[in-house]
Amino acid sequence: MISTMKRGIAFLSTFPPRACGIATYTTDLMKAISSKFRDSYELIPIPIVAPQGLTNYDKAPLGLLQIADPLAFDTLFENIQFQRNIDLVCIEHEFGLFVGQEVKFRSFLSELNAAKITVVVTFHTILPRPDGRLLEQVTAIAAYCSQIIVMTQNSADILMSTYGISTDKITVIAHGTHLAPANNKQETLEQYNLLSKKVLSTFGLLGPSKSIETTLHALPAIIRQNPDVLFLILGQTHPTLLLQEGEAYRNLLEEIIERYELSEHVRFVNEFLSIESLLAYLSITDVYLFTSKDPFQAVSGTFSYALSSGCPIVSTPIPHVREVLKADMGTMIDFEASDQLAEAVNQILDDAPRLERIRHVNLQKMVKTSWQNVAIAHVNLFELLVDEKRDMMYSMPPLNLDHMFRMSTERAFVQFADISMPDLNSGYALDDNARALIAMLHHYKLYESQEDLGLIKKYLDFIGYCMQEDGTFLNYVDSDGHFTEQNEQENLEDANGRAVWALGEVVGLAHLLPERIVKPAIELLERASAHALLYYSTRSMAFTIKGLSFMRGKNYQTIVTVLADRLVAMFTHESRGDWQWYESYLTYGNSVIPEALLAAYETTADTRYRDIAYQSFDFLLSRIIVDDEIHVISNKGWAQREQPRSEAKGGEQPIDVAYTIIALDRFYRHTKDEHYKNTIRTAFEWFLGRNHIQQIVYNPVTGGCFDGLEERTVNINQGAESTISYLLARLKMEAYLPEHVS
Repeated sequence: MISTMKRGIAFLSTFPPRACGIATYTTDLMKAISSKFRDSYELIPIPIVAPQGLTNYDKAPLGLLQIADPLAFDTLFENIQFQRNIDLVCIEHEFGLFVGQEVKFRSFLSELNAAKITVVVTFHTILPRPDGRLLEQVTAIAAYCSQIIVMTQNSADILMSTYGISTDKITVIAHGTHLAPANNKQETLEQYNLLSKKVLSTFGLLGPSKSIETTLHALPAIIRQNPDVLFLILGQTHPTLLLQEGEAYRNLLEEIIERYELSEHVRFVNEFLSIESLLAYLSITDVYLFTSKDPFQAVSGTFSYALSSGCPIVSTPIPHVREVLKADMGTMIDFEASDQLAEAVNQILDDAPRLERIRHVNLQKMVKTSWQNVAIAHVNLFELLVDEKRDMMYSMPPLNLDHMFRMSTERAFVQFADISMPDLNSGYALDDNARALIAMLHHYKLYESQEDLGLIKKYLDFIGYCMQEDGTFLNYVDSDGHFTEQNEQENLEDANGRAVWALGEVVGLAHLLPERIVKPAIELLERASAHALLYYSTRSMAFTIKGLSFMRGKNYQTIVTVLADRLVAMFTHESRGDWQWYESYLTYGNSVIPEALLAAYETTADTRYRDIAYQSFDFLLSRIIVDDEIHVISNKGWAQREQPRSEAKGGEQPIDVAYTIIALDRFYRHTKDEHYKNTIRTAFEWFLGRNHIQQIVYNPVTGGCFDGLEERTVNINQGAESTISYLLARLKMEAYLPEHVS
């Protein structure tokens, strides 16, 4: 029996409005889990309140844990038992949070254990040389919890070697980070009055352990070589420090600034920044400076956030930094070594190509630590620990056309992207603009937005621009609008077929679209159809069948019949035994072929097309749906008839997933077979993290889609093919959302 009830998870931690790194961490984690798995979990915060701490929390159904109250843990345990639907308690642990209540805390863990409530403890600090008392605390906590989460392998190694905790009780999940938004750097520099500046920055709650004076002592040497430098000190003074000694540390920094006459080169931003503001500042940072002087600091969220924003880093060697920061990501310096910091910063600032390389490397390496991926890792762990079969549902991201507009110039849709910004030098392709036209037609069919019509007309005009006098199409156009030599070097049959498919989709929506769009599409399609029988590429024939199936008239039906008969002949010739396919191999975009045959059946009523469509599509699904995940055929080694199925090795492309979803939708609508409908959701969740590396492929922040899924990572560029493919798949999912499914 599969349960679909929401699982209750309580989080014992600090929470805003308390200004605290762990409060921010827990809030971000809970938001990420809720966003990724909205219908699967009820997340319940239990705020830890320090003596004389704030108590104005909006949501605390289990109450507050007031550390000053000796009965606080007893009351909390009773509330958890009374709630009844709590399956797991996740505790964000920092030693300072439980001062004076350590014994009660361990007793609370013992009670949860006896009540068979699963407990997961995340250690934010792991000290490598504990005294006897600390060693006893940590080992007791470990004994009462089901799993310990740490954020670095170094922390895991210390737990095993120093504290004697078993390796199977430790899970490493990196500190979560925010995906970088697609900001225009020049606009952001102008917004903060930083144009023409080379920006250094550091952020976090200010205090002596940050050792910001290390940078201030280095600034004169940096300014001599880079006089346009400005150092941003982002963040408020730590609230505990503020209570104890006021702004003594900030005053010390201001004294150093005055002594070195640095006021024109240093700016304090004395705020607890919103994530949006923080990411904006990091997007314009040329070098991020992490100068902690605490050699035992296990992990740093500020360091992680800067890396995930692409900032080159100059950092002191805390354990987290030693584990993560490689030579191609920045530079490590000794503690309080101002001379080393100055030299490292100048070397990066004076080498623009290196700075750009580091940006790409850091964004690529850190995408796996995005909050979305960290949420998936936590959920996978939670499900392993709580022994109950469940139907896990990823939340459906809202439709987001930002990247479609970002990638569309006055001329057309740009072919490639540099991360999340259009690479204008890559020019344009008929392929991409045909796909973009289809996607925006599907969006217009659902929402009839007038804004869509501008993009539809743009992409249609580009298809017309690519048509030659003889009615065939060229594919590649440079940024100045000239056809490139690549058109002479490649077979353009598939591009021609995609253009016919896109034009046919316009005709299919003729009842909704204005004549200024429908009329030229019909004229182009009539000219293109004259060449339809000259192409023998399997996919070109499939695209053409799909396009011409929207047309009425004996001539078009004749073309569809001829092309479908060719596919049938290929299938008959190549299929045998356990290989039911049109070729002796499976390559890219496979699903479009059986789908086209089903379209041919719907056009001609020839049952041969229907039967072979089902036979071949079911065979394909048997090859790519494995253990309730889709593993599309890798472009690093196509599947061969005589070879066994290979393990996932990367090279999975979004376009293959999109074509599979489009085909599944057609087969489901034709048969109402629930297997096809269920597989649609399985396939789509590949974009959301249900894949062999358990990472997102769709970027919900930019609205773009990463260019591919590799063996251990994703390709973070968000180009035309991947982004449009995701949108095509997401638009198909609209019909399968709960409010649309009867």
